[in-house]
Amino acid sequence: MSETHTAIVFFVGDRAFKVKKPVDLTFLDYTTVAARRVACEREIALNRRFSPDVYLGLGEIRGPHTEAPEPMVVMRRMPSDRRLSRLVREGEAVDDALRAVARQLAARHADAPRSREVDEQGTRDAVSSRWEAGFAQVRVLADEGDAPAVTAEIERLVRRYLAGRKQLFDTRIEQGRVVDGHGDLMADDIFCLDDGPRVLDCLEFDDHLRYVDGLDDAAFLAMDLESLGAPEAAALFLAWYSEYSGDPAPPSLWHHYVAYRAFVRAKVSLIQERQGAPGAEAAFQRLITTALHHLRTSTISLTLVGGLPGSGKSTLSGALADRLGVTLLSSDRVRKELAGMPAEKSAASRYREGLYTPEWTARTYVALLDRASALLSTGESVVLDATWSDSRQREEALRMAERVSADLVALHCRVPGEVAAARLNTRAPGTSDADLAVATAMAADEPPWAEAVTIDTSGALDSAVVQALSAVRPWGTDQAPVFRRSYMEPD
Repeated sequence: MSETHTAIVFFVGDRAFKVKKPVDLTFLDYTTVAARRVACEREIALNRRFSPDVYLGLGEIRGPHTEAPEPMVVMRRMPSDRRLSRLVREGEAVDDALRAVARQLAARHADAPRSREVDEQGTRDAVSSRWEAGFAQVRVLADEGDAPAVTAEIERLVRRYLAGRKQLFDTRIEQGRVVDGHGDLMADDIFCLDDGPRVLDCLEFDDHLRYVDGLDDAAFLAMDLESLGAPEAAALFLAWYSEYSGDPAPPSLWHHYVAYRAFVRAKVSLIQERQGAPGAEAAFQRLITTALHHLRTSTISLTLVGGLPGSGKSTLSGALADRLGVTLLSSDRVRKELAGMPAEKSAASRYREGLYTPEWTARTYVALLDRASALLSTGESVVLDATWSDSRQREEALRMAERVSADLVALHCRVPGEVAAARLNTRAPGTSDADLAVATAMAADEPPWAEAVTIDTSGALDSAVVQALSAVRPWGTDQAPVFRRSYMEPD
């Protein structure tokens, strides 16, 4: 026998019989026989999309003193030793199975019906409503109605991410990414058979909770794999799903949805704790921490990396963007693109002349911030490589970041004058045109930048990157798996 917070499964021979519990959990109500029968019928129909040879039909239990027969789902019994969660816990190789699940899930999503009703559940506001409902339920379920302190930060991070990402969610709908999916994809309900995986137990009690972004659907299993101690497998699974579905989602959305799934499971753990399930409280604490870590990682940030020529700002910008897996925009490249010039072609001139007049510089920064704004709105964090020597441009960057609910961090690269001079005198031709004379003139005009974190770039690059990372992500960079598109690149 197996039991969840909504059902009991009995095993007899090669069959499994699932009976719904007569419970009312606010988000589902199985207190009547009629409601349980509808739920059983829906479960069979919906799960046959994923595993048609497992869901055999509707059965009934009849007792001498029952007014109506109790409905149940009749299933083909799966071998417990092939359960994905068990294989992961035992350290078995599961990459091939996860790849097959990712392929199957992407195929089901591609075939899933689309409609306005389905799309509506993928809007930013619909996602926000699901989060808010979860927040309210956790407050009610927690002891004396007080949610753990960590949920306050979770609520803040969720609301800030969603506030500035309407364009991202609108684009997902336009791309057809919102589907009638599985809704409850857990490793416990996936069986790795020789002829392919069997995916069981989709969410049937509320269609709206099953109408989700395909990435949200896949994120449930990624969250579960991470919970089982396999974060690398979680990252690979999401990458394979994205590859098979052709999904260009930004990593921030991957993390946001993994956090959402962890929070949902945390809520379920609270329900199970009330029902007396052993280990439920520990599971809640683990899952709520997982949600927080992913939300922190999903934070949309605008990082300004500034400094005088020769300060190492461009080198640091590139290394930081690579380490964080975010987009890098360079004022040197944008300036020459606006002028219709190749980035590597020299446009050297004296200070404030040629392409470096105040008018050209203002035009460059407007374009730089416009491009950054578009990226931030679609869930991409950005590093901006420029001198940032004009306080008005810094203020405009801050205003833009606030408009799209992005966290702005300013880094000011500094080195001794002799170090900068040596670098400029030996620098190979590239996108930057400033020489020592220009750098000296700029230094005379450079205003204070008190709000910036000073980064010493005179030593090893790794040391400067560590300093920058501690400013951009003060909570650390190793608390959640790295979900990057590079997983999809061929070896």
